[in-house]
Amino acid sequence: MRFDRRLPPAVLLKYYLYQATTTFGFVTPVFTLFLLWRDLTYTQIGTLGSVSAVLVVVGEVPTGYVGDRFGRRASLLVGSAFLALSLLGFLVAQSFSAFVALYVLWALGLAFQSGSDDAWLYEVLDARLDANQFTHVRGRGASVNQWAGVATMLVSGVLYDSDPRLPFLVAAALLGCSLLVLVSMPATSSRTDREENTLFDVLPVLRRRLTVPPLRSTIVYLALFFGVTSAANTYVQPIVTGTIGIPETSLGPLYAGFTVLTATASYYAGAIEARLSTKWTLVLVPVVVSVFLLGSVLVPVAALPTFALLKAARSTVSPIASGYVNDHADAVGRATLLSAASMAYALVRVPLKPLTGVVADATAPLTALACLGGLFLACAAVVWLWETPVGDSTPQPDGATE
Repeated sequence: MRFDRRLPPAVLLKYYLYQATTTFGFVTPVFTLFLLWRDLTYTQIGTLGSVSAVLVVVGEVPTGYVGDRFGRRASLLVGSAFLALSLLGFLVAQSFSAFVALYVLWALGLAFQSGSDDAWLYEVLDARLDANQFTHVRGRGASVNQWAGVATMLVSGVLYDSDPRLPFLVAAALLGCSLLVLVSMPATSSRTDREENTLFDVLPVLRRRLTVPPLRSTIVYLALFFGVTSAANTYVQPIVTGTIGIPETSLGPLYAGFTVLTATASYYAGAIEARLSTKWTLVLVPVVVSVFLLGSVLVPVAALPTFALLKAARSTVSPIASGYVNDHADAVGRATLLSAASMAYALVRVPLKPLTGVVADATAPLTALACLGGLFLACAAVVWLWETPVGDSTPQPDGATE
């Protein structure tokens, strides 16, 4: 009986199961190898990444609006279906144009999930349990997702050796299971919301929320951090195998170890937030990571722990940042606001990745890593001069006098 009382409520168990079934661990370790096996060049692979990033930017707000108007669960169902269909398409795609179409479908699937999953969780907690537990539950959900990723990564290579298409087939089947889980999860948007609010009603709410302090400077600050960490992840493999000298055969276990670390960090995100406060976690963690990035050029062997810190920090900051944005959102436009924040994060990634690549080509990956750290510190200083991010004030309800 005591064990039963320790179990999370059924609705949270379903949320954790959903997180476990939306991992891409089966394909992540072999994805580039598969594209090369299909005779794509590195230039084409890079172009596909750009296409995906642009589509995420373009699709975030419209897909977030779908979540607000038709329900968070409906948006998540569409997202999982698109992702599963994209993975199945990889089984038969041969040409570059076919892969472009699959990347479009993949990016739309991610956009439909972005914002709606956090909005669903926040509203379920607010209605049935405690919205103050958002960071705790969201962090543990991300941890479940990452641990599932570790387990699937360990068998990904075996599946690929048997047949390069097999990891994609198994991954699609797992995403199919997420559809069954989603159907059993409760809806959160009311009928009134769906009938009364149009995209034109939500956009003014979005504008008011994003143009008042402290949310506007916070999103800029977080966009810089997420952009820098995303770009820095590009150089993990060349630095680990080239500069540090770790064999390529060790990359799989190394990435599994990184995932274990990020899962642990995500699991304890709520405890970290409680110890440091929301403000100081979101402000200090990016600064510490950037200092390590900047210093890696002086001590190359420090790049390995820097990568570990980078991944753990992003995993810690992500649920706390999402909770902060949720706290500044109304129910009407919650998913739209979260998607708009994700769009801002993606906007920074689009130019930052190719620009960092130019630096790496002209110098070395370690220099590019240091430039990313220095860039964040410089831009963060500008943001602080403009406006203090992660302030304590909460925006007033729409229509109230500021």
